[in-house]
Amino acid sequence: MKKYSSLAEIQALISTKQLDLPELLDYYFTQIETHKHLNVFNEVFFYSAKNQAILVQEKINKGTAGRLAGMVIGIKDNILFKDHITTASSKMLEDFVSPYSSTVVERLLQEDAIIIGRTNCDEFAMGGSNETSYYGAVRNAADTERVAGGSSGGSAVAVQADLCLAALGTDTGGSVRQPAAFCGCIGFKPTYGRISRYGVIAYASSFDQVGTLTSSVADAALLMEVLAGADEHDSTVSNLPVPAYTDKLEDSRSKKIAVLRETLESEALDPDIKQAIVEAISRFKAEGHTVDEVSFDLLEYLVPAYYILTTAEASSNLSRYDGVHYGHRNLEAKSLNELYKKSRAEGFGEEVKKRILLGTFVLSAGYYDAYYQKAQQVRRLIRDKIETLFADYDVILTPVAPTPAFKLGEHMQDPLVMYMADIFTVLASLTGIPAISVPLGNNASGLPLSLQLMAKHFDEEVLLSLSNSFMDVMSDKV
Repeated sequence: MKKYSSLAEIQALISTKQLDLPELLDYYFTQIETHKHLNVFNEVFFYSAKNQAILVQEKINKGTAGRLAGMVIGIKDNILFKDHITTASSKMLEDFVSPYSSTVVERLLQEDAIIIGRTNCDEFAMGGSNETSYYGAVRNAADTERVAGGSSGGSAVAVQADLCLAALGTDTGGSVRQPAAFCGCIGFKPTYGRISRYGVIAYASSFDQVGTLTSSVADAALLMEVLAGADEHDSTVSNLPVPAYTDKLEDSRSKKIAVLRETLESEALDPDIKQAIVEAISRFKAEGHTVDEVSFDLLEYLVPAYYILTTAEASSNLSRYDGVHYGHRNLEAKSLNELYKKSRAEGFGEEVKKRILLGTFVLSAGYYDAYYQKAQQVRRLIRDKIETLFADYDVILTPVAPTPAFKLGEHMQDPLVMYMADIFTVLASLTGIPAISVPLGNNASGLPLSLQLMAKHFDEEVLLSLSNSFMDVMSDKV
C-alpha cells in the first residue's frame, strides 16, 4: 500500500470499494510496528481505533459518515481523550487516565476521524528537540541520528514516516512548525484562540494553541474547519464565525509579502535554508506576488521575552502537580512539605524543573518588575510593530528554524543554543498571529528544509491559499 498524502485520495478509494477502514488501519498498525525504532507513539490505541474503524465504515456504507471519515490521526500526548491515558510524556502523569475528552478530540470523533494513538513529545511540551520526554527521544525518519524537533516531534514523524495520515500537536513557541520543518511536513498554527484549549494540558496559557501536522494543505484546511470555533468550556476562544477554508484554497489573488531582512541576514541561518528561501521568493514573484524586504529591529528581544513569559506561566500552571491532588506521589515522605518536594523532584524531568525555577524567579518579589513586567512591555512593542507591518502587507515570510534537524544530544547541554533555535518561530507566538511551516525540499544530505509564512489575526485562509498554490508550484518543479 502506498503512502497517501491527502484524505481526498483515501475517500476516493473507499467510495469505489478499493479500500476499507479496517484494512487501512491495519496498514498503519504495520507501519508503526515496522518503524517502532523511531519511538513515535507513547501508546497505540489498538482496541478503540479498531472499534472506531468498524463503526465509521458502517456509516460510510450507509452514507451517513462525517467529513473526516477515512482520516487516521494521531494526537499529541498532552491532549485528553476520555478513558485513555494522557501523560504529557512525563513521569508525573505516568498512569493518569483522562476523565473527559478535550474539545478537539470531541470534534474529531464527531466527524468520524479515527484516533490511532498518542504521540511522544517533549515533557509538558517543554523542549525543541523531543529529547526531554520521559519515554525517550523521537528519531527523525530522514536520519535516525537526528532529532525530530519539538515539542510535537512524535506528531511530525508520525506524518513523515506514514504512521498515520495526520496528527495534532500543540504550539507554544513553534512546537508544531519547527518539527514540521525538521520532518518535511506542513505544520499549521492558527491564531491564538481560534481552536479551544479545553482538555489540553497547559504549559503557557497565553501562548498555547492546538495545531495540525499534515502532508497536504487541503487536510490542514479541513481540520481547521472541524476544530475551530466557539467553545463554552474555553473563555479564551474566539466567537468569530469559522470560514469555509477548503472553499478558499484556490484563491489566486496576488499577495503583498514582507520578508524580514534580519532573519535572512542572521549569521545563525544555515546557507542551504537561505538559498532555498531565496529561490522560493523568486517563485512567489513569478506567480505575481509582490515581495519586499523590510526591517524588523526587535529580533534580538524575541527569545528573551518569550522565555520569561512562558516560564512564568509554566511555574503557575505546573504548581498543581504536587503529589496531593493527582500525579506522581512519593510514598516515603514524613511531612507535607517533604511530600511536595520529593513528589515534584521525582515526577518532573530536568528541563521542566529548570523552567519552573526560572518562572518562579521572574515572578518573585523584587524581580517581577525587572523581568516579567518588562517582558510584557516588550511583547506589546513587538505586537505593535507586527500590526504596523500588516497595515501594508498580507503575509510575512521568514525561515522556520536556523538549521535543519540537528543531531541527537548535540544541544542538550547548552540551553542557550537550544532556546535560540526558536528565534524565528516565537514571533507568531508572542503576537498570537497564525503561521505555517511549508516544506522546500531537502538539502544534499536529505534533510528537509522549510519556510514560514505568517498573516494577520484570523487570516488563516490567506496562509492556507498561498501555501496551497505554492505547494502546487513546488510539485510542478519536481
